[in-house]
Amino acid sequence: MVYVKQERNLSDHTASNYFRDLTQLIKFLDKQGYLNLYRVNVTTARQFLLFLEEKKYSRRSLARKISACRSFFKYLGREEVVHENPFDLISTPKLPRKLPNFLYLEEMKKMLDQPKLDTPYGLRDKAMLELLYGSGMRVSETVKLDINDVDMEGGEVRVFGKGRKERVVLIGSHAKAAINEYLGAGRPKLSVRTQKNLKGAVFLGKRGTRITSRSIERMVEKYARRAKLDKKVTPHTIRHTFATHMLAGGADLRIVQELLGHASLSTTQVYTHITKERMKKIYDSHHPRA
Repeated sequence: MVYVKQERNLSDHTASNYFRDLTQLIKFLDKQGYLNLYRVNVTTARQFLLFLEEKKYSRRSLARKISACRSFFKYLGREEVVHENPFDLISTPKLPRKLPNFLYLEEMKKMLDQPKLDTPYGLRDKAMLELLYGSGMRVSETVKLDINDVDMEGGEVRVFGKGRKERVVLIGSHAKAAINEYLGAGRPKLSVRTQKNLKGAVFLGKRGTRITSRSIERMVEKYARRAKLDKKVTPHTIRHTFATHMLAGGADLRIVQELLGHASLSTTQVYTHITKERMKKIYDSHHPRA
């Protein structure tokens, strides 16, 4: 766990998944009588893959499990526990290219209009929605956000993303206004110890403590229902929406990559497919000879 978190810079969520995957591998090897990892070869690796396929895991899960095993034996090789990596010759299943779900501008506006601003919870929710849409932040980054991380004057927010990587995202006038109103009139009422909690988490839950990712997910689902959006909406949908609207507005792909905190440009490029799909739909709907 220390290796994957500190040296490979993986998130806590990915590290936990890897730990479960490797526990499954060790149990399989134990049942097969491989008490010494030095004896594990490519045939054993293929037997483990067959074992996983029989359990009907999705392609995405299989790909992650193989990646975890490959990384594990790479580490063992570096530590001179084994001399070859049996999973190097195991092909990772190809994943179907799935276009991210996003909201059209009119749908996003409907959601942003749903919170009632006469309650501290409404002020908080409005600020969170504006921040998610205005910055493209992940829900995990929003949860970790502290007051000291927000530069209202500069319109910048310091976030800690996957693998604890630090980056700066930008927020616009609507997000700044909503956050300012929440910090001034909403957050003090949510804090059970206002004076002691002034420099803590930006977004608080019912008990005056840091809000959870699940609470934000429920909040987003609630306002999507109120807006009568006929689709599943999550905080990540809003992140996809941010990226799609930025690119549709002419933003440079590398700028969007940096704002999203993507390690690879190819991850960001999926949003160019979304904008092309949207153009095709508009063309088919409006051109008389489409």
